[in-house]
Order: sequence, then C-alpha cells, then structure tokens
Amino acid sequence: MATLLSSFLDPEARHVLDLGRQAPARPFDAGTPEEARRAYEESFPTLQGEREPVASLNERFIDGPSGPLTLRIYHGRRAALASAPALLYLHGGGWVIGNLDSHDEICRWFANMAACVVVCPDYRLAPEHKFPAAIEDCRAAFAFMQSAADDLGIDAERIAVAGDSAGGNLAAVLCLMVRGSKNPPTVQLLFYPNTDASQTADSYRRFAEGYGLTAATMAWFRDHYVNHAGDIDDWRVSPLKVASLPAQHQPLSRSPVTTFSLTRVRLTQSVCKMTACLSC
Repeated sequence: MATLLSSFLDPEARHVLDLGRQAPARPFDAGTPEEARRAYEESFPTLQGEREPVASLNERFIDGPSGPLTLRIYHGRRAALASAPALLYLHGGGWVIGNLDSHDEICRWFANMAACVVVCPDYRLAPEHKFPAAIEDCRAAFAFMQSAADDLGIDAERIAVAGDSAGGNLAAVLCLMVRGSKNPPTVQLLFYPNTDASQTADSYRRFAEGYGLTAATMAWFRDHYVNHAGDIDDWRVSPLKVASLPAQHQPLSRSPVTTFSLTRVRLTQSVCKMTACLSC
C-alpha cells in the first residue's frame, strides 16, 4: 500500500512522511491518549525545523466556556501595528493530541509569510473533554478576536480561520457556525481536513494502511472525541453533513473563500491568496 500511495505523493510530502516514520513511536491507537501525547511530543525534534523569529509572541488567558482558555499570539515581522489582518489557527491532532508547541512553527511561518497576527487557542482535548468542548473553545477564541480587535492591533473585518486535520474540521465547523454573523471569517484555509467522521468514503478503504494515519487510528481518534455514535452525523462533527451544503460540496458556499492545500508549494500559494483577500 505504501508503494501505491507513493505514486500519488508529491516528493516533498513524501519526504515529510518519511521523516515521521523515522520517529520511534508505535501507532497511536495501540496505547492510551496519554501515551499518544507523549509519543507525539517526542516526535517534535524529527519533524520540526528551526523556529523563525517573529516581531512578538505572547500568551493570554481569556474566559472560555468552562474556564480560562490560553491563546498564543504571534505578530509577524511585517505585520502592521494596528488594524492588521489576523488568522485564527486551530491545531490538528485528532481532537486528542497536539498543543500550542506542536504547531508553533507553522504559526510563526503564517505570521511572517502573511504579515499578519496569528492567534492559536489551546482548546480542550478529548477524551477528557469530548465534543463539543473543542469547537466551543474555538468559537470563544474567534469571538474574543473580534471583541478585542483594537487591543490586539487587528482588523475585526479581516480575520481568516485555518486549521490542519482535526483543526481543519474545527475551522470548517466554526465558519459554518458564524457565517451569518456581522463579521464572519474573510477566508478559511483547510489543510487535509476531516469533514466526514463516518469514515465510509472509498478512500478509507483504498488507503486504510500505508503512509501516515491508518483507518484504525482515525477511528480511534474519532471515538475518543464523540460521546456516542449519534454524534457522528452531527454537522458540528461532520461538516459535510450540514443541511445547507450544496450538492457539489463547495465548502461553505456564501461564506469565506475556502482554500485546500496539501504541499508546501500549494501552502505558499494559499497564503498568498489569503493575504490578497485580507488586503482587500
């Protein structure tokens, strides 16, 4: 199966996945969530490069739905000091692993590349905090960015939302939640998002094993996140199931510009598109 997948992969993407395979870790679903988190953190030195400097970085506590919520705030080196465009970045990790440090590098890159302010929330993780805890925290972070825009030095009308994997899921759900509000996100960037937790697509059968996550591991993450099987059909878990989604599956029609990205080249192109939209 790895050979089959290799034929589909961009060389840079294959290199990143090969690095991940070098990390000394067993499959996440072979242990407990705590063990998975430790293994994930041990892989950081293998997968992360040198962290580029930003103009400023600070952490702030806000009132979350169930207590204090930590936000890490990055000001890009070329970001304006006032009314700057902003990005809410939601980290991946299957709703179970991941934290502010695991995605620190990409947040720094976004802040500098897009000349913006990046806000990354340390949202609650499952299984200690099951659905809908994570999306509630993400929505609270977005609301704070809008209400405290002047204090943060950002423009409340130029906020983008992005996320990878489970973070892409949360980004899509958040944009659906707030698309009818006064200032919905201007852009959303979804990087390999999980948009259908039913896991019945043909790709799950074709690529159940091989590079990266297996179908079994994906089910392990999902089952830690949901309270029961009925949650899987909730559009806040599976945004593709939202009733108003058009048949052609254009994510968030009548909502922010949506961009999917898989490789570094496409990521750079996506950020350029995001920057252009936020500059309007």
